Amino acid sequence: MALLVTGAAGFVGMHLTERLLAQGERVVGVDVFNAYYDPALKRARAARLAAYSNFRMVEMDIADHERMAALVKEGEVRTVIHLAAQAGVRYSLQNPFAYSHSNVEGHLSVLEACRHAPGVEHLIYASSSSVYGDRPLIQAVGGGDGFREDEPAMEPVSLYAATKRSGELMSASYSRLYGMAQTGLRFFTVYGPWGRPDMAYFSFTRKILAGEPIEVFGEGRMARDFTFIDDIVDGILGVIDHPAAKGEARVFNIGDSRPVPLMQMISTLEGALGREAVKVMKPMQPGDVTATYADVSRLKALCGYDPKTPLSEGLPRFVEWYRSYYC
Repeated sequence: MALLVTGAAGFVGMHLTERLLAQGERVVGVDVFNAYYDPALKRARAARLAAYSNFRMVEMDIADHERMAALVKEGEVRTVIHLAAQAGVRYSLQNPFAYSHSNVEGHLSVLEACRHAPGVEHLIYASSSSVYGDRPLIQAVGGGDGFREDEPAMEPVSLYAATKRSGELMSASYSRLYGMAQTGLRFFTVYGPWGRPDMAYFSFTRKILAGEPIEVFGEGRMARDFTFIDDIVDGILGVIDHPAAKGEARVFNIGDSRPVPLMQMISTLEGALGREAVKVMKPMQPGDVTATYADVSRLKALCGYDPKTPLSEGLPRFVEWYRSYYC
C-alpha cells in the first residue's frame, strides 16, 4: 500500500517524499501549486520527485473533499502525512480566508477522507509552534524550559496559529468519535535547502546578496528554535515507524531544542555569505511571537528523535544550495 503526502511540492513535503521514495516506498503526492510564493520553485521540487518511478503527483486542492476522499480510498493508502497548509503568520492578516480554506476546510477534508478509507491506519499532520502563543524571551535564551505539549495552547496571537490549533482540536474529536489513529507535529522554524522564500533566513539571503537592507523586526530581540530540514524528516520517519494507537490523538513538538537569538542567526548568515547586512531595526509586527523553544523529550522517548544539525552548520548548507539554484 502507498503513503499519501499532501503538500508534496512544499519544502518539508519534498524532502520527506524524496526520503520515502529512496527507501522504496510507493508515494502519492498532492499539491495545489498556488502562488503564495514562486510556483516555479514548487515545480522544481516536483520535478525532483517525478524522477522516481514509485511516485505519482496529483494536482488538486485538499479542500475539495470529494476528490480528496476518492484519492485516499482508491489509492490504497495506509498512511497519510498531511503537510499542505496556508503558511505564514503575517500573510494571515492580509488574506484570512485563505487560512480558513486551506487550514480548516482542508484539514477537515483530509479527516473525512481518512475516516471513510478503511485502509488508512495512521494520519500524521503538521501543526505549528505558533499554537503556544507569545512567551518571554528569557524562557528561550535564559536557561528556561522548552515549550511542552501538555501546556495550554489557548492564546494564539495570529489567525494562522488559531487555524493550526483548530486542526489539532478537530483531529482530537475525530479520534474520539471514529477511533482514528492520529499524530500532530508542532514544527519549530524549519529551514534548509529548497526552503520557503517567505522565511526570514531566505529573504535575508536574497537581500544581502543584492546589497539591499534587511528589516529586523522586534528590534532584533527575538529568538527561534531553528530546525534543519534533515532533522525534521528524521522525526517524521520515526513517527511513521511508531504509529499512534487506534483512537489515539497525540501531539509532539518537533524542533531543534536549541533556540537562537535573531541577531545571532543574522551574524551566522553573514558569515556564510561573506557579506555584512545593512540592518533596519523595526518594531514587533502583529502576529509575531517573541521566542520559540521546543521541549522534544516526548518525541525522543517515542522514536529516539535527536536533532544533530546546529545553525552554524545548517545555514551554510542552505547558502550553498541558494547559490547553486539562484546564482
